[in-house]
Amino acid sequence: MSYAFVKGKSDIIELVKGKATFVLVIGNTKTASIEGITVAGANPELIKYTPPADAELLYHGRCLSIGSVPATPDGKPTPAIITYTALRLTSIPFFVVNSGLIVPPKIPYIDLNAPVGENIAERRAMDRQRVEEVIERAKIVGKQISKLSDVLVIGESIPAGTTTAAAVLKALGLRDAVSSSMPENPVELKRKVVRKAVERVESKDPVEILSAVGDPVMVGVIGIALGSECPVILAGGTQMVAIANLMAKMGEVEALIATTKYVGDDVNVDLSLSPYPVIAADPLLGKSKYPGLRAYEEGFVKEGVGAGGMTAVAYASGISPERFLKEIEMDYEKIVLHGSKF
Repeated sequence: MSYAFVKGKSDIIELVKGKATFVLVIGNTKTASIEGITVAGANPELIKYTPPADAELLYHGRCLSIGSVPATPDGKPTPAIITYTALRLTSIPFFVVNSGLIVPPKIPYIDLNAPVGENIAERRAMDRQRVEEVIERAKIVGKQISKLSDVLVIGESIPAGTTTAAAVLKALGLRDAVSSSMPENPVELKRKVVRKAVERVESKDPVEILSAVGDPVMVGVIGIALGSECPVILAGGTQMVAIANLMAKMGEVEALIATTKYVGDDVNVDLSLSPYPVIAADPLLGKSKYPGLRAYEEGFVKEGVGAGGMTAVAYASGISPERFLKEIEMDYEKIVLHGSKF
C-alpha cells in the first residue's frame, strides 16, 4: 500500500483530488548551534542556510543561497527533492512563509515578522507577546490561502526542530519521543537540552509552552492552521506531532498528520501522541538505484520540507509509487548529481 494510517482514520487526504495548496513554513532556532544536535547542513555554518535553500529548490530546482542542495555532512540530500517532485507532478500551487529566518530566501515569500528562536538550553525560545502577534498574522495568512483550497498542506523546514518538538511534548506532560535526521539519534543530548528548557516553563498554557521551549516555525504553522477555513494536512513527522498537541489546545481544526514511513518505523518515535489521525507514506527510496536516496531507508534524514505529506498527496492524486520513485530519481540526477555549483 502506498500509504497507511498508523493512527485513526480520516478522509482529509481525499480532498487533494480537488483543490490543494502547499504552504512551506521556514525558520531557524539557535538550538541548532548546539554541537551534535542536527546534521541539517554540510557544516555548522551552513545550517542557517538550510531552510531558505530548501524553499529555493522547490521554486527553481536549484538553490540560490548556497552553491549546492542542502545535505548531511556525508551528502545525503534534503527531503525537498521528494517534495519538489511531488509538486512538479501534481502542479499544486505553493507558498513559502518566513517564520523566523536568519537568512531570507532569494524567492518571493510571505513574511510573518517572526523572531529567530533562541537556544532553548540557555534561555526562553521567544517573547510571549511576539509569539501572540505572529500567531495572529499567521491566522490571516491561513484564512486567505484557504479561500483558494479544499485542503491546505503545511510543511516545515527548521534545523533542530525535533529537539524543540521534544521540549514541547515534555512540557505538555507527554513522552519526548521524537525522530532525528541521523540513524544514531542523539537522544541523551536532546534530553539534556529538554530538561534544561522545560525547567523554565511556568504553566501548561500552550502559548506559554510554545514561547518558552518551542520555535518560530511552530508559531507560523499553528497560526496558519488555526486561521484556515478548510481542513489541513500537517506534512511532517515529530515536529508536527508537537505542533498538533499545541494546536488542539488552542482552537478547533480539522487536521491530519502525514509523514514518511521512515518516521513511522523509527523506534524513537511515538506517533500515537498525535491528537489527530496519522498516515505514513512510502516513497520507496529503499528500492532506489542511488545510495544517497536509499540512505532514507537506512535511517538518515527521514522527513522534512513536507516530504511525507506531499508523497501521500501524489499517491492520492493518482500517481503510482513506482512512477513516483522514477521521477524522484530523475530529479535527483538533475539537481544533485548534475547540478551546477554557483
